[in-house]
Amino acid sequence: MEPVGTIVINARIVTMDGATPYAQALAVRDGRVTALGSNEEIRELADRSTKVIDAGGRLVLPGFQDTHIHLQDSGQDYSQNADLSSARTQDDIVRILSAFAKTHDRAWVNGTGWYSGIFHTDNLDRHLIDRAVPNRPCLIVASDGHNACLNSAGCAAIGLAADTPDPPNGHFVRDAKGEPTGMLYENALMWAEARMPTPSDADFADGVKWAQALAHRHGITGILDARVEERHVRVYRSLEAADALTLRVAATALVNAHDTTWGAVERLSDLRAGNSGGRFKVHSAKFFLDGVVENRTAAMIVPYSDAEGGNAPLMFTPDQITQMFTAFDAARFQIHVHAIGDLAVRAALDGVEAARAANGDWPSLHQIAHIQFIDPADLPRFRKLGVMANVQPLWARSEPSVTDIAVPMVGNDRSHWIYAFRSLLDAGAAMALSSDWGVSTLNPFEIIETAVTRQPPAASARVPPFLPDERITRAEAVAGYTTQAAAAAWRSSDTGTLGIGKHADLIVLDDDIFTCPTHEIGSTKVVTTMVGGDVVYERA
Repeated sequence: MEPVGTIVINARIVTMDGATPYAQALAVRDGRVTALGSNEEIRELADRSTKVIDAGGRLVLPGFQDTHIHLQDSGQDYSQNADLSSARTQDDIVRILSAFAKTHDRAWVNGTGWYSGIFHTDNLDRHLIDRAVPNRPCLIVASDGHNACLNSAGCAAIGLAADTPDPPNGHFVRDAKGEPTGMLYENALMWAEARMPTPSDADFADGVKWAQALAHRHGITGILDARVEERHVRVYRSLEAADALTLRVAATALVNAHDTTWGAVERLSDLRAGNSGGRFKVHSAKFFLDGVVENRTAAMIVPYSDAEGGNAPLMFTPDQITQMFTAFDAARFQIHVHAIGDLAVRAALDGVEAARAANGDWPSLHQIAHIQFIDPADLPRFRKLGVMANVQPLWARSEPSVTDIAVPMVGNDRSHWIYAFRSLLDAGAAMALSSDWGVSTLNPFEIIETAVTRQPPAASARVPPFLPDERITRAEAVAGYTTQAAAAAWRSSDTGTLGIGKHADLIVLDDDIFTCPTHEIGSTKVVTTMVGGDVVYERA
């Protein structure tokens, strides 16, 4: 028999495959797992040409897959613009932006990653950014991608004035005199960016390379880019053609409320066509049914409970949702929905129900992402309709965006159903875990720890757990990044486990996340990441 190319020995391999749940060693030939067994059994398959990876008794798992991430856009943002993720005060924003502006003479100064749980219309406007960047246009985008702020020169450069009408599903915040404050909500951000200089394809390609290296460092071997358009597809395909894509990338292509149903299906079908079956594919249609609670664009069944009250409409009408979901389901696209408010979650479930009634059942695993709020009556509908919950557990903790904003806005009764992950699992929902990076860290170990504790990582003595009854187990969390994530990205036949014949996508960890102290899960580091039998990351 031909010797294998690589063996991994002296490991505690948790395969996530019921046929052979555990092993001490494995062998890789032509990029796939070809054998599992003891050290002695696997060594017999090797010769002098075989690469030997000694795991040193460490835990080996299938590579993690992040099935809701903005890899291309966030890679370009964080690698090439001012990183505002550490800013906690107005002076922080001024300091970081001022320092970054001095590093280049580009026409615009851009920043990304400010936290909308702290910064809002009361403490962020164009005048603050003017302090940092007085002489060039500047745009800074929140980590959530739903809020942004321009300086005065930026407003002038794109023609944003008192008489500029709001774009559909977007809003320009204005002061008491009707003048723009510089703050942009939802599609107002896209309106602004369309009038700004656009980074080149080469800039975005460099961003992908930077981001995939970051992903591999955290044990991520596959992703689903959760909002792509023609440029994203073009850049990913060029990277794949150049053999520069080391991640497995699935993509969910954006559908807009102003699209016609058949025009959108045709456009996304064109984006999906021509995939080589390699490391990039378009497989789903992305719908934003609402915004975020921080800027009051989350759509709720009952209006907000705080003094300001009010509500937000769905971004698609119910008739649009029914028609579009049915058409995309018939065309065998997975449907991937952004839904923060409980009305948006219900509308997404209603759309899937209509699609199933029209087209019959098939293993689509349509997904609803985020699910910050849910009405308990909708919990059992996930299992009934075969809908997967795609959740971001890092947010399910006591922090300003939750305790200071979300809970007061919905009141005590509804706040019991914020990030109700345990309730979803107990109701039979399938569940994938993801990061939504660059909204927050893509580190899966910090996310898993918070899923298990409902506390910020390594903060057990300082912050009480948020709704502790909604915790999930370590095994459920790991499944959410492996078997469930592979199913979400339609990769289960080749990934998600380390079963015989699967791609050799695996990670070696410096700690055992199944047995280590709970509040040490988040500090776990990756020793080795392998994709298709190739080592793409090794810790020094």
